[in-house]
Amino acid sequence: MAVEQIKMPQLGESVTEGTISKWLVSVGDKVNKYDPLAEVMTDKVNAEVPSSFTGVIKELIAGEGDTLAVGEIICTIEVDGGTAVESKAASNEQKESSSVAVEAVQADKGNKARFSPAVLKISQEHGIDLNQVSGTGAGGRITRKDLLKLIESGNIPVAGQKAELPKEQAPVPAVKQDTAQPISSQQAPAPTVNIPVAAGDIEIPVTGVRKAIAANMLRSKHEAPHAWTMIEVDATNLVEYRNALKDEFKKKEGFNLTFFAFFVKAVAQALKEFPQINSMWAGDKIIQKKDINISIAVATDDALFVPVIKNADEKTIKGIAREISELAVKVRTGKLRSEDMQGGTFTVNNTGSFGSVQSMGIINYPQAAILQVESIVKRPVVMNNGMIAVRDMVNLCMSLDHRVLDGLVCGRFLTRVKEILESTSKTTTSIY
Repeated sequence: MAVEQIKMPQLGESVTEGTISKWLVSVGDKVNKYDPLAEVMTDKVNAEVPSSFTGVIKELIAGEGDTLAVGEIICTIEVDGGTAVESKAASNEQKESSSVAVEAVQADKGNKARFSPAVLKISQEHGIDLNQVSGTGAGGRITRKDLLKLIESGNIPVAGQKAELPKEQAPVPAVKQDTAQPISSQQAPAPTVNIPVAAGDIEIPVTGVRKAIAANMLRSKHEAPHAWTMIEVDATNLVEYRNALKDEFKKKEGFNLTFFAFFVKAVAQALKEFPQINSMWAGDKIIQKKDINISIAVATDDALFVPVIKNADEKTIKGIAREISELAVKVRTGKLRSEDMQGGTFTVNNTGSFGSVQSMGIINYPQAAILQVESIVKRPVVMNNGMIAVRDMVNLCMSLDHRVLDGLVCGRFLTRVKEILESTSKTTTSIY
C-alpha cells in the first residue's frame, strides 16, 4: 500500500490560495480516480477538487473553512499496489497544474531560503530586501502577508536595516509545517478590528468567498497604482437599433440581445486596434497578450465571479450575447468551471445593471485595466447645431494600472470605443 497526497490545485491564473468550503468525503471512504473530494472557493470560482487516485481516504489534513496556498496538502489517500503506476502519473499531472513554492538562493551566510512565488513577486515590485525582513512563518519564513503589512506601514526595508512588523499586527505563533510548502493565510491572519458592538447590531461572519475576494482586491490595490478616466457616449442610435431587434431576436435565438453585448464587442474591437491596453505587469517586463479574452463580472447574492469570453474580437455580437447568457446561467446555477475563469486579459463590468452612473472599479489583477459600463440614461444634450435634444447617454469609466498604461493611450482607446458605439446602427452594424 502507498499513501499519496492531494494538494490544493490552482483554479485560476492569478489564484494563489483556496478555501475548503465542504468536504465531500470522510476518512475511510473508498474513492475512484476523478471522484470529487471537496468543494473549494477562491475569489474567482467555486470548484470541486477531484481525486487523482483510486483508493481509500486516509487523512483530511485541512478542515472546512481552512484557507490553503496552492500546492499545500489537503488530504492523503491510501492506494493499493495495482494502482500505483496510475496514481503516480496522476500525481505528476497534478504537480504540473499546481503552483508550488520556488526556491531562491540568497547570499546570507551561505544558507538557502525558501519563498513562495507571491513573496518573490511582491519583493521585486516594491524593492524589498528580503534579507532584512523578519518572517512570521514556520522557522521564521517570510509570508505574503508579512510583506503586505510592511508596505501598508511604509516601513520598507533597505539593505543593512532590519524591518519589523507593526506591533499591532504581531503574528501568532507559527504552526509546524513542511517548509517546502508556501505558507497560507492561516499562519498570518489579518488582525481583528476592535469595533464596539451595541444592542441591535448584527455580527455577520466573513465567508470564505468574501475573504478570497477581499484578499484579491487588497492585492490589486497594494500592487497596482490605480488611475481613472471617464468618457461620455451618446448611445441613442444603439438603443434604437437594439430595441428594434430584441423581440424578434429572443424569439429566434432563445436568449436576450442585451446592450452589454454591444459594449463588449466594441471594447474587443478597440483592444485589437490598441493592443497596449491588452497587457499585464510582470515585474521586470510588460506582457502584451495576443488573444483578446474579455472577463465579465457576474454577481450572485453574496459573491462576484469573473468568467471569460475567449477571443471576443473574433465573435459576432450574437455570439457574445450567447456567451454572456450561458456564463451567467453557469454562475447562478453553480456550474461554472475553473477553465471558464482562466485566460482573461481585460475586464468589462456592467455596473449599469444596478443603476450606477459613475464608478471606479478595482483592476482584476494581473490585468492592466477594467472598464465600467454605466446605466444608459436619458439626458438633455446640446447638439452641434446648438439645439437641445433628449439623448440616451452612458458613461464609460476606466481604471488603469499606471505602471503599464498612460493616460494618452487610454484616452485614445476610450475615444475609439465611443466612435464604435456612436456609429452603431441598422445600416452600419450587423449582429450576425
